Amino acid sequence: MSFDVQAIRKEFPILTRMVNGKPLVYLDNAATTHKPQCVIDALVDYYSTCNSNVHRGAHKLADEATRRFEGARDIIASFINAPSRNSVIWTSGTTESINIVANGLAQLLQEGDEVIVTSMEHHANLVTWQQACAKKGAKLNIVPINDKGELDIAEYRKLLTSNTKLVAFPHVSNALGTVNPIIELTRLAKTVDALVLIDGAQGIAHGNVDVQAIDCDFYAFSGHKMYAPMGVGILWGKESVLESWPVWQTGGEMISTVSFTEATWNTLPFRLEAGTPNVGDAIAFGEAIRWFSALDLEGIQAHEKALMDYATEKAKEFEGLMIVGDASDKVGVLSFVLDEGHPADIGFLLDKQGIAIRTGDHCAQPLMNRFNVPGTARASFAIYNTLEEIDVFFNALRKVKAMLA
Repeated sequence: MSFDVQAIRKEFPILTRMVNGKPLVYLDNAATTHKPQCVIDALVDYYSTCNSNVHRGAHKLADEATRRFEGARDIIASFINAPSRNSVIWTSGTTESINIVANGLAQLLQEGDEVIVTSMEHHANLVTWQQACAKKGAKLNIVPINDKGELDIAEYRKLLTSNTKLVAFPHVSNALGTVNPIIELTRLAKTVDALVLIDGAQGIAHGNVDVQAIDCDFYAFSGHKMYAPMGVGILWGKESVLESWPVWQTGGEMISTVSFTEATWNTLPFRLEAGTPNVGDAIAFGEAIRWFSALDLEGIQAHEKALMDYATEKAKEFEGLMIVGDASDKVGVLSFVLDEGHPADIGFLLDKQGIAIRTGDHCAQPLMNRFNVPGTARASFAIYNTLEEIDVFFNALRKVKAMLA
């Protein structure tokens, strides 16, 4: 196989849009990716042909919906090399996935226990653990980062003790693009028998996620960062951990038996999937994974590296631009500030030229404080972006700099 970016682009109808009279240059992929036509078609087809609740219906539509829904679970289990489909839990996204784990941990923690997170966390992988620790008087420890935006592994080792009950860290930083050494971080956590949760929201779309090789206990990710719809995600967990994990919500589907005085819970995966699931979007998520898996992964990764290298080279040549986060292992994200102009002004003026980026603190306020910036402008790349779009972006940025001056 070979990777043909122009052929890929033709599968995304939104990329033909004009914005403010200019062809859309979409560089906000760390916030959400666009959807190929096959994913859109899968969602429309579900609602057009077999819209029904799953598992409990006694009619043909319910049977078809259930087979598609559970088939999507199988596709995702295979994609991340899960040893069992039963450990793949449907959620609304990474945030809910992390909260399921944090809610359970809050019931298991005791005073004096410790949880470790990093200085580069998205708020979803920070505030959840703050709250869990606060409920039980546990301590939250923070792994520092260096000026390049890389974790201080030596300090991480020092924080790991017999009191450490869980370690949580991102696979890839949403604000910096830093790729963390997740296998090494997990291995070190296991030396003190700590549970490990990985926020995979930014890591999943780059491929090669093998939960068995990583040996983490939980891996959380969202569909909409992976060319699938919003509002659907996955919590993968080791079956031995999930089968006794405190339930997140109660209601339909997660019940085994009920009386007026007590209830017992269903088996995995259903015990953690209360209520009517997001069936259509789950089916479309499965289609997104099927579509992505059919592509040349080595070609994708080579293309993404070329985009990142080219954008970084252009940024380093750009007078008055400072890159925030220059890790040696980095993917998909170029965060920066200019010596003139607030990031919000940069984003506004780029939009007038048809270019979509993200500005602000990127739900990582402590990280922005670490770099002593109010926020950054963030250009983030996906498989459908091109080197020519990066040229357009930097040409537009020169105009922005001149206007702000």
